[in-house]
Order: sequence, then structure tokens, then C-alpha cells
Amino acid sequence: MPIWGVVNQKGGVGKTTTAVNLAAGLAQKGHRTLLVDCDPQGNATTGLGLDKAKAESTLYEVFVDAVDNPENPTAIHDAIAHIADNLDLVPATLDLAGAEPILLNAVGKEMILRDALAPILRQYEWIILDAPPSLGLLTINILSAADAVLVPMQCEFYALEGLSQLLKTVEIVRKRINPKIHIAKVLLTMYDTRNRLTFQVTEEVRTYFGDKVATSVIPRNVRLSESPSFGEAAVGRFPTSKGAEAYMAFVDEVVSECVVH
Repeated sequence: MPIWGVVNQKGGVGKTTTAVNLAAGLAQKGHRTLLVDCDPQGNATTGLGLDKAKAESTLYEVFVDAVDNPENPTAIHDAIAHIADNLDLVPATLDLAGAEPILLNAVGKEMILRDALAPILRQYEWIILDAPPSLGLLTINILSAADAVLVPMQCEFYALEGLSQLLKTVEIVRKRINPKIHIAKVLLTMYDTRNRLTFQVTEEVRTYFGDKVATSVIPRNVRLSESPSFGEAAVGRFPTSKGAEAYMAFVDEVVSECVVH
């Protein structure tokens, strides 16, 4: 059962769009999938149509419970919201910003999320963790809980900037906490074939990451930007759009490779 963290400390690279559409696409393909919104901005939560004001329990409560009851954390059960067939969500609100001070004082602070998820692992075939745009303690928890990292990268001039820090962080977590963690896929987003820079960036990224770069690329597409306002993933709301079709192609690529491995 793969657990993937969608991670890039840069903002605006299509991280949440990727997490939401990957999770929704996996669910459409019949895989029982849980999306965990680990970003205090809660964009994945609203992107799947959940009213944050009405969320009775969120990832914040999950963290608090796991710190207070390390031997038997149970709050994850209450935090799971059913979204669609095969698709569940653990929502996030701004309260999650208050989790880091709580985690800082906890024993094994880097592994709280891993332990909190343990009771529900058998319920799902895939768990997708949507990371905040930072390399703070929330992201370290994601890297400690995940099997693999998916790195969305925008096709822009500064695409590779700061990436060495992310790779270094992944390597430190691999050595000290989670020997399974690795970069599984790099996904090129906001791909514009009319822009020569897109091809330059693609060449750089493929030189840097080799076969870890996904064959599928995600084009610039207005439907991907519009779908969160409907509270749905683009793969569900606008399935024939170029963006949705590209994400479904990526889902097929990910599933086929995971089966192979």
C-alpha cells in the first residue's frame, strides 16, 4: 500500500492540484484512496468541496491526539471525511499552523504522523499526503510517514532553485528516520509547448533526475484552475479537459509502475 508525499517547498508549482487530482484519479480507477491535507492553508480540503468551517475534526486534532496518546492514537477515525466512491479526506484548517509548537515538545516529534496513520493503513490502497510549501516539521513528518515522494515542478526559469535543499532533507530523513523514503516521481506542471523555456527546463530536469521524471506532463489548463471553485477535482468535474486527461495519464503511469515494482 503506497503512501506518497507530494512535496516541494516552493509555492505555486501545482502541488495541491497534483495531490487532489492524483487522489481523485486513483479513486476513479477503483483504488481505495485517502488524501491527507497537511497544509494549514487547507486548499486540498476546499478543493474537494469540504467546508472547513463545518469540519468537526481535522489533522490538527489528529496530531494533538497522537501526542497525548502515543500508545493508542484514535483521532484519525473521527477526522476522515468521505468525499466520493473510493475517496476519503483528512481535512486541514488554519488550526494546523498550531501543530508545530505541539510537535516540537513531543518525543519522536518527526514520527507523529506516521504513528497517527497506523490504525487506518489497512483501509486504503493509496494514501496521498499534500505537503505545505516549506521544509518544516510538518513536511518532515510527511517524509517520515511516506514510502515515496512526488515532486511537482513548474516549467519556469527557477524550477531547480532550492531543489538541492529538498533532496538533502529527503536524504537525511532516509538515513536517520525512514530508510524507505525516496523520490519516486518528478512531475512537470504548467507545461506550455509554445514557450521555448519549457523545453529548456524539461531538458534540465530530465538531465538531473533521469527516469524519475514522469512521462506524462501537465499542461497549463484553465480547467485545472477552475475546478477547486466547484469543490471537485478536475478529473471529475472536467474529465475531457487537457489537464484532466494529463492527470489521468499520470495516474495510469503511477499505478502501472507500482504494480511492476
